[in-house]
Amino acid sequence: MPTLDDILEHIGEFDRFQKQTFFILCLLSASFTPVYVGVVFLGFIPEHRCSSPGVAELSQRCGWSLEEQLNHTVPEWDGHGASFSSRCRRYEVDWNATGISCTDPLGSLVGAGSTVPLGPCRDGWVYDSPGSSLVTEFDLVCENSWKLDLFQSAVNAGFFIGSINIGYIADRFGRKFCLLTTIAANIVCGILLVFVPSYLWIVIIRFLQGLVSKGCWTAGYILVTEVVGPQYRRTVGILYQAAFSVGLLVFDAIAYAIPHWRWLQLTVTLPTCFLLLYYWCLPESPRWLISQGKNDKAMKIVRNIAKKNQKKMPSHFKDIKFEEEYCGKQNPSLMDLFRTPQIRKNTLILMYNWFTSSILYQGLIMHMGMAAENMYLDFLYSALVEFPAAFIIIITIDRVGRRYPWALSNLVAGAACLATALIPEDIHWLKVITACIGRMGITMAFEMVCFVNTELYPTYIRNLGVMVCSSLCDIGGVIVPFIVYRLAEIWHDLPLIVFTVLGVIAGGLVLLLPETKGRVLPETVEDVENFHRQSAPKAKKIYLQVQGSEVALTSADPITQTLSSHEPDIQTQE
Repeated sequence: MPTLDDILEHIGEFDRFQKQTFFILCLLSASFTPVYVGVVFLGFIPEHRCSSPGVAELSQRCGWSLEEQLNHTVPEWDGHGASFSSRCRRYEVDWNATGISCTDPLGSLVGAGSTVPLGPCRDGWVYDSPGSSLVTEFDLVCENSWKLDLFQSAVNAGFFIGSINIGYIADRFGRKFCLLTTIAANIVCGILLVFVPSYLWIVIIRFLQGLVSKGCWTAGYILVTEVVGPQYRRTVGILYQAAFSVGLLVFDAIAYAIPHWRWLQLTVTLPTCFLLLYYWCLPESPRWLISQGKNDKAMKIVRNIAKKNQKKMPSHFKDIKFEEEYCGKQNPSLMDLFRTPQIRKNTLILMYNWFTSSILYQGLIMHMGMAAENMYLDFLYSALVEFPAAFIIIITIDRVGRRYPWALSNLVAGAACLATALIPEDIHWLKVITACIGRMGITMAFEMVCFVNTELYPTYIRNLGVMVCSSLCDIGGVIVPFIVYRLAEIWHDLPLIVFTVLGVIAGGLVLLLPETKGRVLPETVEDVENFHRQSAPKAKKIYLQVQGSEVALTSADPITQTLSSHEPDIQTQE
């Protein structure tokens, strides 16, 4: 029996219908940006110092400029307030006392040569920011700074749990049902974030948003790759991820125009209500319908694809009944990912690379937001480099291969992080350039691990392998806020040193994986174990139904694929 791919060759693999579906699903991909990297703007940390009662009145009486006021009343003020004491400690003196000198106020309060005691910020903080963020509203600084880490870790914990459950929903109830329910849930969570008054509820809702949002993005990725022909599948998948990069640019512009976090959250949530129109705009995945035995519904969608593509279905396809290829029933288990040497090596290396890609990608975005002279411009520059990253992948993976570009992208990311850490602060433009190079490198690595993961597992454990390995991405996302924000308190560029080590190790490990360029997807464990060999793929016998007789051909896989894509009556047997 012919497959859906055989029919798509005749009615259009990437024609008008698929392009329309691809475009409207790219809107979904772009809308995922505020959830994934929203902490950069929602949790922006402005320059801050302790609020000290009486300082403003004293400054006005003495006629101090702002810089003079800070030099006289803020501990260890060195012109930009970079130290812990200048941000989180204040002088334990009474600024409302009478007789305070305007030239040496501390000396007149405690005596010349005496040590001025320091204490915590009991009266809150003063923030040098025209807008508001989670940090300024809930004072998530100093002793409470870990709460901002928790805010971002909560959404990644939601990604981790939700991607497994949402994946089950997509396989059990369909891609379209999964999309619509998760979009609706994401809208509800996004709007609730605007109105809840307490930090605790914000973290809880952020976790719930993570539960549904990544699964929603993944369901869109699955659907868009299931309605196109095989030769377009990888390119469409990469461009679907590039739509996320477009979302970065839009999010940056909106955040620049709206510097108040609640209004920003509402502004990026309300447009996603239009995604509910997918109920009328999107079809169910015909591949999923076939897998559920709903061949009549699948055939109806196929006819609609042909109509929109203005193609005529061949007469021998019009009343065809799809059948799933028979393959021995195998129950995959977690141990199958570690049972044999090559699969075990693939699993461990892929898990580490998912983990590292997440840490470096999110970590560089967070660190650039902390270090930026102009947060919006630096975010813009780093987002723009994601487009050449996608272009380089598209032109190299089928010419050069997967392994060397993947390894090089990790090494470039690690080296760029090291260079960024060593460049002096006064050469900020050079730090931005090297950081952007690192961002481009890790973007390439992140996008490549997504599809190479599927090429290194046999069919019966492929979904399990992708699910388990990619879960390390979310675990990395839980950890990365603590790496960035806590280590930066020790040394501002210390997180970059950690990123360097992780990236270089990831690049070296990739070289231990087999090259998958030009190879068909492995079907069995033996295929994976023999990947390192350069011999031709296992021969197959192909039976052609020719006027009631069978002619047996022995052929390698590439010929098998060519024949099966053109002849509807081909049957393949091992």
